[in-house]
Amino acid sequence: MKILQLSILLVTGLALLNCKDQPKQNKKVIADATVSPKTEIKAPSFKPSKQFNDYWYAGEAEITSYQLEQSRYGEIRQGTAVLVFVTEPFLAKAQVKADKNNPTNVNVLKLNATKKFNTGIYPYSIMQSTFYPIANNQHAIKASASVQEWCGHVYTQLNNRDQFEITTHSYFEGEADQNFNIEKAILENEIWTQLRIDPKSLPTGNFTIIPSLEFTRLNHTPLKQYNAFAESTPGQYKLVIKELDRQLVINYSAEFPYTIESWEDTQNGATSKATKLASLKSAYWGKKSNADSELRKTLKLE
Repeated sequence: MKILQLSILLVTGLALLNCKDQPKQNKKVIADATVSPKTEIKAPSFKPSKQFNDYWYAGEAEITSYQLEQSRYGEIRQGTAVLVFVTEPFLAKAQVKADKNNPTNVNVLKLNATKKFNTGIYPYSIMQSTFYPIANNQHAIKASASVQEWCGHVYTQLNNRDQFEITTHSYFEGEADQNFNIEKAILENEIWTQLRIDPKSLPTGNFTIIPSLEFTRLNHTPLKQYNAFAESTPGQYKLVIKELDRQLVINYSAEFPYTIESWEDTQNGATSKATKLASLKSAYWGKKSNADSELRKTLKLE
């Protein structure tokens, strides 16, 4: 076991807006609070198997491309989405990727989720990052989202400390720059990573949830807790947030490694869809020569 743990440490060491949109008026923001920079670390509730370690600690990321049908401004836009899952050592206090091995590092499963589509003449580019402990014993340590389009760009970051600390930046007057705290609750962002670790542990029944950072930015929705209901069956997870007239359905392989095959996100009767195109395991950070661009064809992104 000590040899296995050592090998894992060695590998990990290598390893959202039309210009005329009017956002909701800025609600009262909680003043910057003085909180300790600690993140509570609990005993692991998930014990990785050899199969898990062989797949996720091979020094590669899992990259999956999807055909995207994105609802925006009352129309369906064609585009692509990519989910990049990779394990990383993470510094719980600084909440950034660790540069070197250290006993205090937290092993996380990171998800970088991107979307690209056009609205008429101008393009959208969206990215969300989620850092979720593989121990599956606490909320995501950090999550962020950025949206770029020709009108401007916006950014939201959530840090898991004593409370969820939120930092947002926007080119809209009604939103501008904000710093505030919210009480902890299940994060929609973390559901995607938790699913890949142990789908049986996903929240079901009635609970409160904080919608994805992408959703709140695109819809100018207050970032707070909402009542939700979810049900889970092998190969499918369905989340409903009635207050937002929203339903998310994630379809995945019922067998390890629980690959995400498709999803549907419906709000106010309009449905965005993503369907799997291709997938590969790769240490993509080293694939940066012109010759490596052929891999984009493998992923059907070109």
